[in-house]
Amino acid sequence: MTATDTTRPVLSDDEVVQILALMHDADSVELKLTIPESAQRSAVRALAMDPLDAQIRQVFFFDTPDLALSRAGVVVRARRVQRKGDDATVKLRPVVPEQLPAELRRNPNFVVEVDAMPGGFVCSGTLKSQVRPGAILEAAAGDRPIRKLFSKEQRAFYAEHAPEGVGLDDLTPLGPIFVLKLKWSPEDFARRLVGELWLYPDGSRILELSTRCGTAEAFQAAAEARAFLVERGVELAGEQQTKTRTALEFFSRELA
Repeated sequence: MTATDTTRPVLSDDEVVQILALMHDADSVELKLTIPESAQRSAVRALAMDPLDAQIRQVFFFDTPDLALSRAGVVVRARRVQRKGDDATVKLRPVVPEQLPAELRRNPNFVVEVDAMPGGFVCSGTLKSQVRPGAILEAAAGDRPIRKLFSKEQRAFYAEHAPEGVGLDDLTPLGPIFVLKLKWSPEDFARRLVGELWLYPDGSRILELSTRCGTAEAFQAAAEARAFLVERGVELAGEQQTKTRTALEFFSRELA
């Protein structure tokens, strides 16, 4: 079973069957929409997003210069988060939940989530750990081994899925990306929305809107969110972009 990362506005019948099967064994669903740059200012106004309430984040990725991890479906990331603390993540995507080891699924630090956007979806498995303050900057500067950012179970998870011969300490820091993340409850919408503005070094930016829901209510939540955004005049037809892929490709080109 494969997942798609397409910009088609409607899922095919086969894809609906696939996403239903994935959601059956996933922990949650995150509904995502990226807003074209030309429509971002109007979307911010329409949704009454207050940037002064946003949380500042600094995101680092780790990969080879030619993005060997990304091609293998592995994402290695570390984040510095204002007022919350730092974390490190090893993510595998796509995954089929029912094929994952039972021991891994029982791990409280491991989450399986379906990301759905207009015309596409992907299921990922994420293993997260907390990182002491200052450690991420030390690793990014080369003053600390990258592997030290990750827990023992994360290192084992990475070794199982990374390309052969590519260790954590062989990776190159890619970043950072400056991020503003806002969580708020819009008027006349029953669910909480999250807005993330990713600011890339070349001046480009991605604004992503998202909301999380349980797997049993995903289609209802998607319909409610779409109706709410349409009513507010938010652009829904723009090309969908992924924040991580955009960041990795940017820094890979910069290294080249």
